Amino acid sequence: MSVEKVAVVTAGGSGMGAAAAKRLAADGFKVAILSSSGKGEALAKELGGLGVTGSNQSNDDLQRLADVTLERWGRIDVLVNSAGHGPRAPILEITDEQWHTGMDVYLMNVIRPVRIVAPQMVKQKAGAIVNISTAWAFEPSPMFPTSAVFRAGLAAYTKIFADKYAPDNVRMNNVLPGWIDSLPATEERRDSVPMQRYGKSEEIAATIAFLASEGAGYITGQNIRVDGGLIRSV
Repeated sequence: MSVEKVAVVTAGGSGMGAAAAKRLAADGFKVAILSSSGKGEALAKELGGLGVTGSNQSNDDLQRLADVTLERWGRIDVLVNSAGHGPRAPILEITDEQWHTGMDVYLMNVIRPVRIVAPQMVKQKAGAIVNISTAWAFEPSPMFPTSAVFRAGLAAYTKIFADKYAPDNVRMNNVLPGWIDSLPATEERRDSVPMQRYGKSEEIAATIAFLASEGAGYITGQNIRVDGGLIRSV
């Protein structure tokens, strides 16, 4: 008898997080969704899963999400960490409070749920964690200063985690989206992309689904750009 696979998605009520939840459900995963708006509960119901209304900045809410997921299905195979939007301003005008908010939104949004879920994956000797980062993590843009700074930190965290938990068959990778259709579109931004279009949330979700799959079982500690060629590595 095959084991039901279970995926948890944080900040999954809309945008790329919701698209990931839908794709994973279509791939046969049972899905548990956390969102602060209540949209996650509605989406989870639609997908035959479970939803929790709460914040990925709350350890209590994240623990509740993990607890109800394990109570219902007994395992967590995949964790997808999405995020909201952090402060944006010229770099010298960002206050201490805004920097701390940026860290909560773009770095602690991963660290908190991983601290709760990873021990279960280690116990299972299997698990995949996928974090939605940004194409500008290594080539920062002044448009998104707090995102770029803390997601560069996320890349370091991911490498340390991957080194530690690869022997337990628990993997972590980051997906780095460029201009995606969940953002407002402008001609200037579109023209900056070699593919001359915005990406689709479904394309990000497909990359997440691959990294969550057995086919990606030998991939860990990586940062995968999905940006239409906007930022290219040597």
